[in-house]
Amino acid sequence: QVQLVESGGGLVQAGDSLRLSCAASGRIFSSFNMGWFRQAPGKEREFVAATIWTTARTYSTESVSGRFTISRDSAKNTVYLQMNSLAPEDTAVYYCAATTSIWLRSPNVYNYWGQGTQVTVSS
Repeated sequence: QVQLVESGGGLVQAGDSLRLSCAASGRIFSSFNMGWFRQAPGKEREFVAATIWTTARTYSTESVSGRFTISRDSAKNTVYLQMNSLAPEDTAVYYCAATTSIWLRSPNVYNYWGQGTQVTVSS
């Protein structure tokens, strides 16, 4: 079993930055790849970014490319999402998730999810 706990969300203004953290515990974490997803009210959960745990290779969706960066600290079993130049359309609940799959963009392949952290960006 894997437990994921997100933190770092909040209310910010457009153009500000936030860093989300996802602390993991439980099973040997090096066997999981990690992703960040978000869900805005009335919308489906969408892929934001992901990383291969063993290689640190990263992927992100086009709408956040150049603004958001995913990274991980193996020693701390923690994944981060650095979010810069935030815009109102980034407002959502952000979730981290763990998967053994290499198909990182689909939420359906993720086995474990955190409880989510709210990010609200005002204009």
